[in-house]
Amino acid sequence: MSINEVFMPALSSTMTEGKIVSWVKSPGDKVEKGETVVVVESDKADMDVESFYEGYLAHIIVQAGETASVGSAIALLAETEAEIETAIAQANSESTAAIDEASAAISGKVPQTTTVATPAASQNGSKARTNGRLVVSPRARKLAKELKVDLNGISGSGPHGRIVAQDVEAAVGKSSKQPATVTSVAPKPAKGTPALAPTPVIGQGTAPQGANAVAPGQVVPLTTLQNAVVRNMVASLSVPVIHVGYTITTDALDKLYKQIKSKGVTMTALLAKAVAVTLQKHSLLNASYSEQGIVYHSSINIAVAVAMDDGGLITPVLQSADMVDIYSLSRNWKSLVDRARAKKLQPEEYNSGTFTISNLGMFGVDRFDAILPPGQGSILAIGASRPQVVATAEGLFGVKQQMQVNITCDHRIIYGAHAAAFLQDLAKLIETNSESLML
Repeated sequence: MSINEVFMPALSSTMTEGKIVSWVKSPGDKVEKGETVVVVESDKADMDVESFYEGYLAHIIVQAGETASVGSAIALLAETEAEIETAIAQANSESTAAIDEASAAISGKVPQTTTVATPAASQNGSKARTNGRLVVSPRARKLAKELKVDLNGISGSGPHGRIVAQDVEAAVGKSSKQPATVTSVAPKPAKGTPALAPTPVIGQGTAPQGANAVAPGQVVPLTTLQNAVVRNMVASLSVPVIHVGYTITTDALDKLYKQIKSKGVTMTALLAKAVAVTLQKHSLLNASYSEQGIVYHSSINIAVAVAMDDGGLITPVLQSADMVDIYSLSRNWKSLVDRARAKKLQPEEYNSGTFTISNLGMFGVDRFDAILPPGQGSILAIGASRPQVVATAEGLFGVKQQMQVNITCDHRIIYGAHAAAFLQDLAKLIETNSESLML
């Protein structure tokens, strides 16, 4: 007989916390091993989380809509029905202990059972880390943020070395040195009294980004997806990059697009195909840097940046884009975009890109520089195709459709000559051999 904790899983390599979208099971429900228990919003998608154990969902610690760090407990799972009450009592006792700790801190008194010395190690003698990440209870993490405590310097006394609120309080001597700052909690409305509606938050399906639902001066918290973008962009700052621009005439590509547009082909698919075919001759542009050396990828996977309705950014990946025909590639792209906006992409569908395209041409943008995604060697920024007056080879003036492209490369492995050669071949393909994209 036993009671198991259900932990917040790491659904991607960049995930540090997750938000509970919904609980599929309710307290008291039977749970089979491998059965979906909860839906979690990771940094870029909603994922079903399965149970590693068979039993009964006894108690939910983190409710739908709340966030928990990776490795923290989000529910209790009882092995038998008879243990459900035991699990509930255990959860209630932990909650009561937490309340008593807070009350004692406010009054300046310390319960006799409270240990005020900083724990030297956890109960099992291990650091509070799982796969290199700290294992911290949600309350302890919140308390550490309020008190500005570095969790890396604390050893956890909870199960499996987990850092709990008491460890944070003991680390700063809060129980014996100073009263805690009390955070007011809005009381529950009396029975029969209508509760006030919560303030809508952009990024949670209440309104599209940029809508007038946000009042001037209001601070809107970042969504899980936006926080993931922040982490990626900050990581990109450590990489030395080079920017190289090129002007490409698109008359031939535009003509081809008009011919096959009615068959479901998109311009995004055409551009991705053109880039992928060109990368066949420039494997270095499809490579990435590692501490061991240059990683030459076995396939050409084109990631394309897509803006989400809640203000985030995701890059669905067209796998082996150079090997897939243009019609299948267009169908794949439509499916990826639909599932991306519904947050139904699997991790390999957005984190396996080897080269990225960012296209702002549909907004009329002439040119821009894109930020290099972590783990990749190149990203191509594509501007709008516009009619331009140009000089012909015969010394006359003519009007041609042209677009500006700018490539950002990891300058540790890709130099200006490499980027320029790639852009030159890409332009040659689009300008003089675009029909080959149909092969």
